[in-house]
Amino acid sequence: MADPYLHLSHPEVVKRLKRAAGHLQGVIEMIEAGRSCIELAQQLHAVEAAIANAKKMLIHDHLEHCLDHVVGTVPRSERGPIEEFKAITKYL
Repeated sequence: MADPYLHLSHPEVVKRLKRAAGHLQGVIEMIEAGRSCIELAQQLHAVEAAIANAKKMLIHDHLEHCLDHVVGTVPRSERGPIEEFKAITKYL
């Protein structure tokens, strides 16, 4: 039986997080090299955005697969609040 916590998006999430980790290492090296605070802030902002996007992808994937699995027996006509919840999470 497949692992219920492993989703098709997880390899992409891992790839994004590894890229962010490499980027963060680069920022650490920039700090050690004495680069300007503005450059550092810009690069840290990019790292934050990359991690936030990976988190969003993970959450949306969870909602699409896990939540749909749980409410699978609920008729489509009664899923309005669930669909609204899924839609509003895109603004996280």
